[in-house]
Amino acid sequence: MANIKSAIKRIQISERNRLHNKAYKSAVKTLMKKYFDAVETYQASPSPEALEDVNLKMSLAYSKIDKAVKRGVLHGNTGARRKSRIANAIKAIST
Repeated sequence: MANIKSAIKRIQISERNRLHNKAYKSAVKTLMKKYFDAVETYQASPSPEALEDVNLKMSLAYSKIDKAVKRGVLHGNTGARRKSRIANAIKAIST
């Protein structure tokens, strides 16, 4: 454990930031899983309602990924890679 006051404060700040980043990453993963589930549902029985659900979940996932990149939780390339995975999932079905 640190003895210097500024070092103690830095430990507290880094722990706070770690928990915040963990929550963001978890939210991104959750939204991606929900999107992939929606894509599987759409693939099993294509319908306009299912496609609308897929597009909504894609929009939510894109938004959360972009916010995570903007706040520095994810690296820019990581965000781009995840968005690419999302785009390719629906593209593979529609072709």
